[in-house]
Amino acid sequence: MRLTGAVVLVTGASSGIGAAVVRRLAGAGSQVVAAGRDADRLARLAAETGATTIVSDLGRPHAGRELAEQALARHTRVDVLVNNAGVGWAGPFGGMADALADELLAVNLRAPIELTRALLPGMCHRGGHLVFVGSIAGRLGVNGESVYAATKAGLDTFAQSLRMELAGRRVGVSTVVPGVVDTPFFVRRGQPYRRRRPRPVPPERVADALVDAIVRDRAEVYVPGWLRLPVAVRGLLPGLYRRLATRFG
Repeated sequence: MRLTGAVVLVTGASSGIGAAVVRRLAGAGSQVVAAGRDADRLARLAAETGATTIVSDLGRPHAGRELAEQALARHTRVDVLVNNAGVGWAGPFGGMADALADELLAVNLRAPIELTRALLPGMCHRGGHLVFVGSIAGRLGVNGESVYAATKAGLDTFAQSLRMELAGRRVGVSTVVPGVVDTPFFVRRGQPYRRRRPRPVPPERVADALVDAIVRDRAEVYVPGWLRLPVAVRGLLPGLYRRLATRFG
């Protein structure tokens, strides 16, 4: 898909992967609508890139639908939707508050579905592209992050199902599957990343892969690419994978 002149809505644009995606898209000549919770960060990003900004908390009821309406009010159309916003939480499942679980479900899964429902009809008429930023946690599961992993697995399956449903239409669907990324995500989830390996990748690397997926209409992309290996092992040798995951976490 050609990005020059395309109207692109990016959620979770205040920082991290989302901010890096906004910069890449603006550099490619897109008209970017950057949505996020942090008004100050969005203002600085707008000054840097020329993006239009919308302050939006996707954890609120109907927030996805409202954001779509705001974006359409600004530009009358959205050609590309980047569902990037996500929140996490780490710790024993039994110690997770109900409100936190609700927030993860709302931001990571409900909001992307609402946004897609609102914007897909226009894309089917004109053509467009849907991007879903998942996580390796959604492909493999992660100890101590059961709800987060479940929301990303749900998002992944939603994207795959849409891809089949929209086959032959003029709407592309891409899933980006990052591993550990050097963003504030780990601080916000309540537990910093302490492992020596794998080393976190910069958000700009994920942004480059995401933009390439739109341009080349790639169904899925892993960042880094070697993450395909544990997913393949889990699919082909689930018993071996479970033993390795139990031993090494």
